[in-house]
Amino acid sequence: MLEWNAVRGTNVLRIREFSSELNAFEVYNFFKKDKNSILLDSSKEDKRLSKYSFIGLNDFMIFEAINSKSYIDGKVVQGEPFEVLESLVDKYKCTIDNDIPFLSGAIGYISYDAGRMLEKLPDTSEEDFIIPDIRFVFYKNLIIFDLENNKKYVTDIDGNDERIHKILRKIHECNKIEEEIVSEKSENTFYSNFIKEDYKNAISTLKDYIKSGDVYIANMTQRFWCENDEESFSIYKKLRSINKAPFSAFLNFKDFQIISSSPERFIQVKDNKAHTRPIKGTRPRGNSFEEDERNKLELINSEKDKAELLMVVDLERNDFSKVCKPHSVKVTENFKLEEYATVFHLVSTVEGELKENVSAVKCIKECFPGGSITGTPKIRAMEIIEELEGLKRNIYTGVIGYFDFRGNCDFNIVIRSILKKENKAYFGVGGGITYDSIEEDEYNETLDKAKALMRVL
Repeated sequence: MLEWNAVRGTNVLRIREFSSELNAFEVYNFFKKDKNSILLDSSKEDKRLSKYSFIGLNDFMIFEAINSKSYIDGKVVQGEPFEVLESLVDKYKCTIDNDIPFLSGAIGYISYDAGRMLEKLPDTSEEDFIIPDIRFVFYKNLIIFDLENNKKYVTDIDGNDERIHKILRKIHECNKIEEEIVSEKSENTFYSNFIKEDYKNAISTLKDYIKSGDVYIANMTQRFWCENDEESFSIYKKLRSINKAPFSAFLNFKDFQIISSSPERFIQVKDNKAHTRPIKGTRPRGNSFEEDERNKLELINSEKDKAELLMVVDLERNDFSKVCKPHSVKVTENFKLEEYATVFHLVSTVEGELKENVSAVKCIKECFPGGSITGTPKIRAMEIIEELEGLKRNIYTGVIGYFDFRGNCDFNIVIRSILKKENKAYFGVGGGITYDSIEEDEYNETLDKAKALMRVL
């Protein structure tokens, strides 16, 4: 067992290595009832993306933002929410020479509608449930799973041996969990804010905006919901078994839970370098190897899907140019095909080196929300989204991730995700619309993306 201490401001961050055959999901199962516990779960086996999983335990502070007001532990504080969040992360700033990207800090989410704090946008859509626009939990303890090197650690922000021993005792009592068998089709009844023809008509209207030059591409989504009184972690267990993803998460709050199996990274900042991986282009998985190969080749050779991705890549390059050093922004990967349980995707990677005065919080703020789930130009796309979707997206197409006290961060885009609140489950699905989009195909694409979520509900 390896143990070492690192100076963190005036305190000592203790990092203890431990041995266990269990993965992050299995360990979290024994902490799932802990107040405000969060699992960031790299469940898909991907040597490049799925390098770490994290569990946050024992909160010491909670930051929230609601309608542009900032709250710390439920009390209103003065200041613009992103500036308050930046100051809180900076307050605990530390320097530790360690390759693990997240040793101490905060885990949480920023909802899509937090974008209203950053840009002047119309507010005409309805709201079907209410949660804070932003919530970050600051933790005393993290359990870290280094998947690349098969190592595991517990950290304590105060060097508290007793808390570490308590966590380790609980881990050694854990057992392995068998993956659940999930039915091929849900028997539940799902409701949407669109009927099929209305969704297709909204796409036609969006194409008119494209024809008139308002936007080049915009993301169009619909919200599904259903009645569901199942334990939220049980839903996550099923989703994880059939739809593993590199940026999965389970956020356990008292008043609601977020169940995410996202394939898309929004932004990672590590060692002052920023990375984003926008996704555009989708085909369903086939029912046979031959059908799988046909769908895969169709996506790889689709000029329409490549054009969609290129437009989003240009937007992300422009966003990065606001926070990165001149001439450092580069596209390092383009049109990479990735396979998931129900779909194929095309993915690109954009990288850049942050300017000296740009923190991870500021980087997220300046680039939020993601271009792949808004459109280009971004602000006009968001105005059209507000008009046509008619319902606030809330957590859907927001971001989930962490801020490390050394300046690192990593956030997903909240897609393939369920919000569970008061015995109801909500999820959104959508896709990028261009002038070449075919309304029927775009509607069917949303159903392809919804399959896994409907099955587990």
